[in-house]
Amino acid sequence: MGDPIRILHVVVNMNRGGAETLLMNLYRNMDRSKVQFDFLTSKAGAYDAEIMEMGGTIHRIPYISEIGHTKYIQALDQFFITYPNYKIVHAHMDKMSGFVLRSAKKAGAPIRIAHSHNTSSEGGIAAKIYKWVAGTFITSCATHFLACSNKAGQWLFANKGNKVVILKNGIESDKFAFSPEAREQVRRELKLPSACYVVGHVGRFAHQKNHSFLIDIFAQLNREQPDTLLVLAGDGPLRPEIEKKVNALQLQNKVKFLGVRSDITRLLQAFDMFVFPSLHEGLPVTLIEAQGAGLPCLISDEITQEVDMGIHLVERLSLSDKLLWVDRMKSVIVRNLPRQIPALSLSNKGYDIKNTAAWTEGFYLGISR
Repeated sequence: MGDPIRILHVVVNMNRGGAETLLMNLYRNMDRSKVQFDFLTSKAGAYDAEIMEMGGTIHRIPYISEIGHTKYIQALDQFFITYPNYKIVHAHMDKMSGFVLRSAKKAGAPIRIAHSHNTSSEGGIAAKIYKWVAGTFITSCATHFLACSNKAGQWLFANKGNKVVILKNGIESDKFAFSPEAREQVRRELKLPSACYVVGHVGRFAHQKNHSFLIDIFAQLNREQPDTLLVLAGDGPLRPEIEKKVNALQLQNKVKFLGVRSDITRLLQAFDMFVFPSLHEGLPVTLIEAQGAGLPCLISDEITQEVDMGIHLVERLSLSDKLLWVDRMKSVIVRNLPRQIPALSLSNKGYDIKNTAAWTEGFYLGISR
């Protein structure tokens, strides 16, 4: 038994976002005597300490926004020349992966994986053009193409359809199973009245997550059903703006901002409904988790159908009709279904992390031979 193969994952930082959480879930459930993860990042992240505890190394180079294009490319080139021992480079930066994989290829790294976690780029016109340019290097510089859903694959690898491998965003499903005890406990901690109906959302405060729309539909729902509360987990650049909006609508007693949470599994137990009106997504891990916790989910029809695990919990709605959302929220409240989900539904659909981790481990070992 030799040393484990070391995979270099390239991300901006290891914070609690969807792609990063998936990486950590895989990492925790893999046989680390065979496969070890190292990370090339640009900023400190919430998972750094745990990565080092599990034997991973974290390398850091300044990000493009700090040092500009030329110096960033030089830093990437220099990194891959300095660490020629990485045979497998796995980039998770959507279009920006193009620059990373180009430098890896120049330095002779034999296996270069591009992984799509989204279906659109964030940022203004200049940022999008820049990312588009970066993205043009992906097809010539990647040796393997992974995506979290068909739609995410089509977006990043338009002409590589038959080559794209779908890696499902697995979760630790046994941790999400509904527990009335946990529900009571979390509601007490958050000081939520036992009779109130909780609409929940988990996501960064960024344009993509469409928080403004969520506040609008909740405001209307709350006018008609005053015993409803909205609980928002996450943080991000638009949070102050959304807090202002909540105050302007005089909903400050009805909307709770929790910030970044490390206990989403527990938090979901306290919700009664999950609402997710994103403008675009790859395949949101939170929606798999919400279904794992037996929550009815109202989501925008911009999100891929693949996220629906077929256990009658997901309803996709058009963002063009706010009243329809309010109407569907009311009917979910009336239905008030019991929180039981078929035990094997997650693993049957391929969303159990143990299966995903075993598959990924096999994939790495297979391509490294």
